[in-house]
Amino acid sequence: MKAVGYERPLPINHPEALLDISLPEPVPAGHDILVEVKAVSVNPIDTKVRQRAVPDAGQRYKVLGWDASGIVRAVGPEVTLFQPGDRVWYAGSVGRAGCNSQLHLVDERIVGKAPRSLDFAQAAALPLTAITAWELLFDRFGILRNRDQPKKSLLIIGAAGGVGSIMTQLAARLTPFTVIGTASRPETQAWVQELGAHYVIDHGKSLVEEMKRIGLAHADYVVSLTHTQAHLDEIVEIVAPLGRFGLIDDPPALDATRFKRKVVSVHWEGMFARSLFGTDDMISQHQLLEDVADLVDAGDIRTTLNECLSSINAENLRRAHALIESGKSRGKLVLEGWS
Repeated sequence: MKAVGYERPLPINHPEALLDISLPEPVPAGHDILVEVKAVSVNPIDTKVRQRAVPDAGQRYKVLGWDASGIVRAVGPEVTLFQPGDRVWYAGSVGRAGCNSQLHLVDERIVGKAPRSLDFAQAAALPLTAITAWELLFDRFGILRNRDQPKKSLLIIGAAGGVGSIMTQLAARLTPFTVIGTASRPETQAWVQELGAHYVIDHGKSLVEEMKRIGLAHADYVVSLTHTQAHLDEIVEIVAPLGRFGLIDDPPALDATRFKRKVVSVHWEGMFARSLFGTDDMISQHQLLEDVADLVDAGDIRTTLNECLSSINAENLRRAHALIESGKSRGKLVLEGWS
């Protein structure tokens, strides 16, 4: 089968950073389903792994990709949630080979049936970011998924990116919160407003002053999705006493004692933790994806697909990695079909 992988970590402008390769077709066992991959999207995790990880022992290539939509072709003997022919979407596990291959094995407990109203490209844009945003808001922060609760404020730093684009929608549709998103360019600011943010402020300026400009001194919840280290001083000042702070990126250092005076809780989100460690509640990602699919089909949530780079191949994946590494991408980059 066709796939895209690499032999060693290389800069994305190197012609061998990602390669078109051929691999044996996998066979499902246990809770695995075999998916015929129709579309994939590219996330920052792809670029980070490519820059530092080598192929697993005994393997020539490492295959990336943790966002896919496709059709179930076969199932393992312990599978109960799916059958051949089902349209599915998922983000997979960082502990296994990625989905940049024509056929891919994934545990059924982290897979959902794809929204009926979306095509494969539109669906592939959502799983990883939807899981990340959902888990941070509703699992880590413990926010209720209904509008009958006290009205609070949520600041999303980096709201125009993949996770920010879906988090903005989830918070605006499922809670009564005042949603403040940050974006630095006119086109990304317009995008965040379109997704439902009540206010859009510029993270290229002082966040403290930008919050004052819209008449808010504090935010009850603050989420930092990018460049946390650069914003940390202002986050400590902006977050409300007894508030909550969440992040997903990798600051070189994070002194959590800085939040002690306000008794602010600090939450890390990593959507691969459940699948990587096989937690007892791993199946919650299946249910989560089913719930998001219902929201999409009801018209409450829209795809965050920004650009489709055509076929899944090494050249197009190198383009997608370069765009993400530039830090200027908006929404999600998707590749569809095999050339």
